[in-house]
Amino acid sequence: MNIGLIGLGKMGLNLARHMIDDGYGVVGYDKYLKDDVKSLYPDITFIDQLESLLIKLEKPRVIWLMVPSGDATEQLINELSAILEPGDIMIDGGNSRYTDTTRRFNELKKREINFIDCGTSGGTEGARYGASLMVGGEKTVVESIKHLFEALAVKDGYAYMGSSGSGHFVKMVHNGIEYGMMQAIGEGFDLLNASQYDLDYKKVARVWANGSIIKGLLMDTVLSAFTKDQTLDDIVGKIDDSGEGQWTIEEALLLKVSIPVIAHALFTRYKSKDDDKFSEKVVAAMRNEFGGHKVYKK
Repeated sequence: MNIGLIGLGKMGLNLARHMIDDGYGVVGYDKYLKDDVKSLYPDITFIDQLESLLIKLEKPRVIWLMVPSGDATEQLINELSAILEPGDIMIDGGNSRYTDTTRRFNELKKREINFIDCGTSGGTEGARYGASLMVGGEKTVVESIKHLFEALAVKDGYAYMGSSGSGHFVKMVHNGIEYGMMQAIGEGFDLLNASQYDLDYKKVARVWANGSIIKGLLMDTVLSAFTKDQTLDDIVGKIDDSGEGQWTIEEALLLKVSIPVIAHALFTRYKSKDDDKFSEKVVAAMRNEFGGHKVYKK
């Protein structure tokens, strides 16, 4: 069975290699693909135009999208919906907002094109060797290609979540939890760094990554980072966010659910980008005004 895979970045390419390992043929497309990629992955059938998918894939066609959420996904789905046929299946494996997913599902349903949302976790290693997949959509459609999700997922790492949007909703909350866990780890190492002890953070991370209650993939990544740079001197302390944390908090506000840890983690990321630290300037000025406390000036 051939799978169309659109979006051949780090995640997409690793998914393609995983599919091939599991016996699937992969027809790949990426408008920004570098020429050397084609020679590095001869098992992938690369195409230069979306229309070629119709020729290379068996009916009903299965096309997996692995592109950034938002406008890129929207534009791609619009292009595909104009050339696909009734019964074909699109899978959005990116981090789309679940409300966009349900809207797209309903729009495509009118054209009899099937749409599945697949929250994909595990990073590039997961994509290559076994991911965590949270899948939503029409159950009969999902069941028809269940074998694909089971092949790409780590053991017990795939589940059908429910109707359209549920997969992306679960992935959104997953990423919100990830924000909080990463923030807690970062704050813990900040406290270690402020202590009187001359600690080897690589050794700390190694111990915590093996047998401790907080072991896991995130701690493994900390160990990897400290293995490369004991003091992280080459890294600027600015943290990007890709939107899921904000969406999680917005949903919590709508549903009146308290998630202070996730909210704090997101706001910390926002604050990390504030070069001027203006709020800190205001607080310092207030302390100076009411108590004559020291103010540091340039």
